[in-house]
Amino acid sequence: MALTYKDAGVDIDAGNALVERIKPLAKATMRPEVLGGIGGFAALTRIPQAYKEPILVSGTDGVGTKLKTAFAANKHDTIGIDLVAMCVNDVLVTGAEPLFFLDYFASGSLDVETGAAVISGIAEGCKQAGCALVGGETAELPGLYHGKDYDLAGFCVGVVERSLIRPTRDLVAGDVVIGLPSAGLHSNGHSLARKVVLETLALPLDARPEILGGSTVADELLRPTIIYASAFKALANIPWKAAAHITGGGLVENPPRIFADDSLAVELDPTTWEVPAIFKLIATAGIAEDEMRRTFNMGLGMIIVVPADQAQTAVAALAGSHARVVGKLVPRAGGEASRLA
Repeated sequence: MALTYKDAGVDIDAGNALVERIKPLAKATMRPEVLGGIGGFAALTRIPQAYKEPILVSGTDGVGTKLKTAFAANKHDTIGIDLVAMCVNDVLVTGAEPLFFLDYFASGSLDVETGAAVISGIAEGCKQAGCALVGGETAELPGLYHGKDYDLAGFCVGVVERSLIRPTRDLVAGDVVIGLPSAGLHSNGHSLARKVVLETLALPLDARPEILGGSTVADELLRPTIIYASAFKALANIPWKAAAHITGGGLVENPPRIFADDSLAVELDPTTWEVPAIFKLIATAGIAEDEMRRTFNMGLGMIIVVPADQAQTAVAALAGSHARVVGKLVPRAGGEASRLA
C-alpha cells in the first residue's frame, strides 16, 4: 500500500478543517481597507485614506514559555490574546494605528479543536486592537514538535502619520510619566515565574494560595496581556511624547528605550501603583528586588510621557484604563537611565 502524507504525520484534512473554522473568526475582525484575507496566497490591504504621509510600522513577537502553562492547564482560548497584545502594543508606542495581523501556528500533530481555540483568542485580540486578522500559516511539523505541543508567532502592521511618529525629540526634565496597569505577568518572565511557582514553591496549577486572593496558580500565570489600543485612542487629542511597552527587561530596560541620547532618565515612584499578587507570590521565594524589576513589569504594562501641563488632562482621558501619574523625567546622573524614587 502506497504511503500518504498522513502516514508521515501530516493531516491535510485536519488543516482544511481548521481553515474553515478560522474563516468566520477572521471575518469578524475585518476592516474596510482589507481587500483579501483568509484563503488566498496573500492578503491585500489599502492604507487608510486619511493619512497625508503614511508610514508603515511593523512588529513581531511570540508568547514564550507561557505556552507551557497553557499546555499543562489545557487552556488555549486566551493565549492568542497574548500573541496579539505583544505585537500590537509594540506598534502602538510609535503612535501607529494597528491595521492587520497575521499568525504562525505550528504543531507536531494538528488538533482542530485546540487550533480553533487558539485562533479564537487571536481573533478576540484583533477585535480589542481594532486590526484585521487577514491570514497566517498553520504548519504541521511531526518530528520537530512532540505530542500536543505547538508554537505561536504573530506579525502586526500599522500606520502612522509621519509628523506624529513617537517618541518625539522634545523630551525634557519635568515631563510626567503616566502608568497603565498590567493584568499581571503578561507574556514576559514566565521561565522564572514557572521555576519559582511550580518548582521552588512546588505549587500545583490548581492551588489557591491565600496571597492570590482566591485565584488559582493557573489563573494568574495565564491571565491575558492587556491590549492598550483603546488607551491610545483616548489620547488622540493630547500631545503625548513617548511610550514604552513594559515587556522583557521589565522596569529597568524598557523605559530608557524612549530616549535618543543619555541626557535624561525615567524616575518612577513605586508607591503610586499596585503590584499584582502574582509578583508578591514570586518574591516570597527570595527573588531580589532588582531581579524582579529587571524581569517583570511589576504592575505597569505601559508608560506614557506627557508634558507636565497635560498630565491631569491625560489621566482624565485615560480614566477607563485606570491610569495614574507614576513618575517623571529627570536629568540622568551616574549612567542610570531608569530608577525608582
